[in-house]
Amino acid sequence: MSLELRDIHKHFGPVRANDGISITVESGTLHGLLGENGAGKSTLMKVLSGFHSADSGEIVLDGKQVKLASPDDAIAAGIGMLHQDPLVFLPFSVIDNFVLGSPGAQRLDRRGAAAELSKLCERYGFTFDPHTPARLLTVGERQQLEIIRLLWLGARVLILDEPTTGISADQRAKLFVTLKALADEGMSVIFVSHKLEEVEALCQRVTVMTRGKVVGEVELPVPPEQLVEMMFGQMVEIQDRTEVALGRSHLALDSMRMASGLLSEDPISLDVKSGEVIGVAGMEGSGQDTFLRICCGMRTPAEGTVAIAGEDLTGQHYHEFLNADVKYLPAGRLEEGLIEGLTITEHFVLAGEDSNFFIDWGAARTRAEEQVDHYTIKGTEASTAESLSGGNQQRVLLAMLPPELTVLLMEHPTRGLDIESADWVWEQLLGRREGGTSIVFASADLDELLRYSDRILVFFSGRIIGELDAADTNVDEIGLLIGGRTSGGGA
Repeated sequence: MSLELRDIHKHFGPVRANDGISITVESGTLHGLLGENGAGKSTLMKVLSGFHSADSGEIVLDGKQVKLASPDDAIAAGIGMLHQDPLVFLPFSVIDNFVLGSPGAQRLDRRGAAAELSKLCERYGFTFDPHTPARLLTVGERQQLEIIRLLWLGARVLILDEPTTGISADQRAKLFVTLKALADEGMSVIFVSHKLEEVEALCQRVTVMTRGKVVGEVELPVPPEQLVEMMFGQMVEIQDRTEVALGRSHLALDSMRMASGLLSEDPISLDVKSGEVIGVAGMEGSGQDTFLRICCGMRTPAEGTVAIAGEDLTGQHYHEFLNADVKYLPAGRLEEGLIEGLTITEHFVLAGEDSNFFIDWGAARTRAEEQVDHYTIKGTEASTAESLSGGNQQRVLLAMLPPELTVLLMEHPTRGLDIESADWVWEQLLGRREGGTSIVFASADLDELLRYSDRILVFFSGRIIGELDAADTNVDEIGLLIGGRTSGGGA
């Protein structure tokens, strides 16, 4: 199935998310879509998959113009989209999720559906127990389930929006094998990403977008510098961090065991100094999120103590940690960090420390405008949280932080960000580090952990399996530990 997008326009108020986009995707090809955060990639794919209606323009499949007013229209036309966060209902079983959206009969043929599930799994090398609750699946497995569901529903054009976010290297390799097999079978695959190395490894052709427009399209391979210049107008130089003298203890854990039975064997004792950066690695669900939430007071440890700047705050309310200048930025920027429907101005009002009963909205708007300008947020003070790209949501969260911080805890600070945005985020974080803030961050990007950490904690199956000096380790050693193995072969 060949695909053409002709002169697609999509506006959100004054924001021109898509400004005259034209792209052709040939059948049987893997077509990359590159662009910085806020370039309009996700909006364009939501137009193509029926989640948004274009203001103007045409979508043409195999030479025939189609109208897509909903995701149902799109899948009926043969277009399926795998979102960055797979659309899987976690309380449902694998088979229940598989049959979602099934057309036709009022009663579902579960036996027949299970047979189709088994057939597709065998075809693409996946393994599922139909009765397993979806909440027990990894992000990569949820992606696999969504892919075969879309194939069963008849998708012949498959869109993947930042699909490698939050999955392991092994899961990514398996995903790439599947996508190449689909293209070999004649499907049109659109791979949306900001990661140059992934697009180069997978795609035959790439379209580059900037600020809602197509700025170029090339056959691969080409020098990566050419793609970077197309994305940003210039080469991006990654900032090297400078060394700082470590100070007094900012975060101290003494014989701490995590709740819910995690780390039941090995208690954690850790001392994080002023100006120190601690990286946290591990497969999803290995205990990193619980660890970070205990450190900020959102969870209570089963045993042991948590001290901030020498003060024992074990079991204290989250607000006591806030008062001690401890802040936590979650991975779910819109789910936990920001509030859907509220504007940037309203977020700054909520995050402010003004105790007045009445809100000075004029002053609030002025401050929001200043922060939008200072943090180069692509939006206005009246933009709602959900209208911003992931990179700009992260900029808002950073802009809301108070000037002075003792400890900053973060989950995946640059997940889903392009090179320039990720470098900008770390420029802000390293500036705080030089001011004495201790930073503890979890990341699935091993290069990021090596580049910015002083020490790296590796979690496996609910416990810390290793503590590494970032200057004396490498990707291979971290990868072995993440998989539960040491360099000597032990677990």
